[in-house]
Amino acid sequence: MTGQSTKLERVVTTRSTRRLKAPRWLIGYVFIAPWLVAFVAFEAYPILSGFYHSFTDWTATGRAERFVGFDNYIEAFTRDPLFWKAVSNTIYYIGVSVPLGIVVAFALALMLNSGIHGTTLYRTIYYLPSVVPAVAAVIVWIFIFETRRGILNWGLELLGLPAIRWLSDPAWAMPALIIMSLWSIGASVIIFLAGLQGIPQELYEAAEVDGANSWHNLWRITVPLMTPTIFFNLIMSLVAAFQAFNNAFIMTNGGPNNATLLYMLHLYNHAFRYFRMGYASALAVVLFLVVFGLTYFVYRSSRRWVYYS
Repeated sequence: MTGQSTKLERVVTTRSTRRLKAPRWLIGYVFIAPWLVAFVAFEAYPILSGFYHSFTDWTATGRAERFVGFDNYIEAFTRDPLFWKAVSNTIYYIGVSVPLGIVVAFALALMLNSGIHGTTLYRTIYYLPSVVPAVAAVIVWIFIFETRRGILNWGLELLGLPAIRWLSDPAWAMPALIIMSLWSIGASVIIFLAGLQGIPQELYEAAEVDGANSWHNLWRITVPLMTPTIFFNLIMSLVAAFQAFNNAFIMTNGGPNNATLLYMLHLYNHAFRYFRMGYASALAVVLFLVVFGLTYFVYRSSRRWVYYS
């Protein structure tokens, strides 16, 4: 009887355990339910809604929207006089600011990794601008770029050079935005510094024994082993540069003479100034496809230049 009762208890315990384990796969979904709800409500639905409204003449003013097919896309590429201006300005901004930001951030990380005194303090100083509110930073830079009393022109006068109308000259407005973009490279500096500190020191010691100098160490050891970090910062910088908006909107509002009319500012104008939400949605879809395609291209090309140890 004892053996039969023990066997019966095992069967009952096994069945009870199976019943308890059956819904356990739901536990994960319960924990991520808040994120799922927020994702569907604030990301997935707006994305799908944007794709749909890009084929309509939606104005967000209460007027019934009408399906117009590809008219918004045709207008963007053929009839919008500022579309290609915004595209060229954005290409100019990205083509200069992204490589410059990566080079400067990498150079600063190399200096911080060289064992200089006060590395922790410098690391904090370089990262601090990344957490400053964008509006406050832009206001500070407006004073820096001011023609008469700006600190940049004051430095140029000390060197005997003429003052530059940074924000009112079409030739210098975009370089001013590019210079300001270096203000927020602190996060990239920290990421580069973490990657540099992960390189084994034995490699440098072996190279020193072979007679390698600092230049050889940089190009034969540091840069190849840092390519995964460079790849990550490149992707993040590209995506952020395509979405650049605050600086151009607050500092120049696209001027002078549309010299700083970036793509996101052009999209904003059609959405919230002219209330052409359907056309703005088409512009957003075009931007999404371009960013997705460029990111995919960079990812595929990484197989040729990114080295994982």
